Amino acid sequence: MAAGAADATILELDPSHERAGRVIDDIVRLEKRIFPKHESLARSFHDELKRRNTGLIYSTSGEEVAGYAMYTCTTSLCASITKLAVKESCRRQGLGEALLQAAVDRCRRRRVQRVSLHVDPARTAAVALYRKAGFQVDATIEGYYSAQRNAYRMYMDL
Repeated sequence: MAAGAADATILELDPSHERAGRVIDDIVRLEKRIFPKHESLARSFHDELKRRNTGLIYSTSGEEVAGYAMYTCTTSLCASITKLAVKESCRRQGLGEALLQAAVDRCRRRRVQRVSLHVDPARTAAVALYRKAGFQVDATIEGYYSAQRNAYRMYMDL
């Protein structure tokens, strides 16, 4: 992990905190920049956060959000990492790894036995990050993102 990210502060979003609105706005902007429109949660972000057992962690660079991860504990046994994104200017510094580890740790604290996620196989850096963290490809889901775009379903047993 790069020196800058090793000491990155990972924060849990507290919706009642006075800065929460600004943090969510930053995340929605980042979401729109990184993900294609049909994959973006930008329009439904507030609804996603209201879902029971959903958590959002993030890290800042200066005053702006540098990266975030969203996870949902779907059952007492399973959790899903639904989003992981890092601002382009903050990539390759270990922040994605730190956010992923923090999300997995939060799932582990809830005594979840398996964490899963979906990733586009063309996002080779993301696939490599997940493999490095201990995730394995379970299956290829045909047409997951669109008719011509598949996804790897990956998992990690805790």
